Amino acid sequence: MKSYWKNIYNWINSRVDLSELVEFMGKKYVPVHRHSVWYYFGGVSLFLFIIQVVTGILLLLYYKGSTDLAFESIQFIMSKVEFGWLIRSIHSWTANLFILSAMIHMFSVFFEKAYRKPREITWLTGMLMFFLALGFGFSGYLLPWNELAFFATKVGTDIVGVVPVIGKPIMVFLRGGEDVTGATLSRFFGFHIAVFPGIFTILLSIHLLLVQRQGMSEPFRTHDEPDWERKTMPFFPNFVLRDLLLWLIVLNILAILAVFFPWELGKKADAFASAPAGIKPEWYFLFMFQTLKYIPGKLWLIDGEILGILLFGAAGLVWLMIPFWDRKSNRGEKNRMVNYIGLFVIIYIIVFTIVGWIV
Repeated sequence: MKSYWKNIYNWINSRVDLSELVEFMGKKYVPVHRHSVWYYFGGVSLFLFIIQVVTGILLLLYYKGSTDLAFESIQFIMSKVEFGWLIRSIHSWTANLFILSAMIHMFSVFFEKAYRKPREITWLTGMLMFFLALGFGFSGYLLPWNELAFFATKVGTDIVGVVPVIGKPIMVFLRGGEDVTGATLSRFFGFHIAVFPGIFTILLSIHLLLVQRQGMSEPFRTHDEPDWERKTMPFFPNFVLRDLLLWLIVLNILAILAVFFPWELGKKADAFASAPAGIKPEWYFLFMFQTLKYIPGKLWLIDGEILGILLFGAAGLVWLMIPFWDRKSNRGEKNRMVNYIGLFVIIYIIVFTIVGWIV
């Protein structure tokens, strides 16, 4: 059996020259320290994205992207297709876990200052992928064409529409018109299965190439240690096997959630019906939604909702550009103010998400 696999490896190696890749992986080392556990969340995010792609393709075999058939096609998948309910539930739970894992990975990179020179582009590509992950969630939410998704999309695009100058054109572009209709569903379907995955794949390729090229970032405190005191582990097979073990754990958690807490479909959307009471967005948008509810209708001469959206947009831009304004970290100095900002953001998101969920 061993010789059989060896013959397969030799056959492939003689055509694509795998030996250089194996040699490179064998020489690559990963830093080992008390915060090394955060390295694995990048791999977990990648694993969840792969599951999203695979389950999404399986759902695509039966899904119909029109207002007349979207809801019914999901019903057919869940009731008639063998294990269809499980595939849909896995896809939905994976979407949430993917955003959660990407968020954890983002904050771990932030607190470890892994965005500092020369990893600015790695941070930018990672953040753009995170924004796309939110886009995946928002666009995919409408596809079942159920009541909750319809009105949540209407509210979400209404919020975009209040942005001065560019808001209205963006809203019309997203909806394919003035209202949420079949054109909106078609556009979101196209974004979800083609536009976003295509852009995400390009960014992911660049991101992984940069990570492999630059290696894992090390905390500041290890820089003062002599080389002989720094602990490392081989990327292959040590780090890869640990990564795979965590993938298996995540897969088990995902299976438990999908089986014991299957994703519900709800009622079919009716554009002429009134919005259900207490409608809320998904948890990753909930803190922003709850914040907008607390802002007064008028602040000086500015509409409160407009001010809130502009502040969130400005905060996102500042967060995206942190490698270029955190000069202390780029010089190898500790910057406690950046840590305080990150800690405040985490507490703010958690508190307002919990409040929005309870209220």
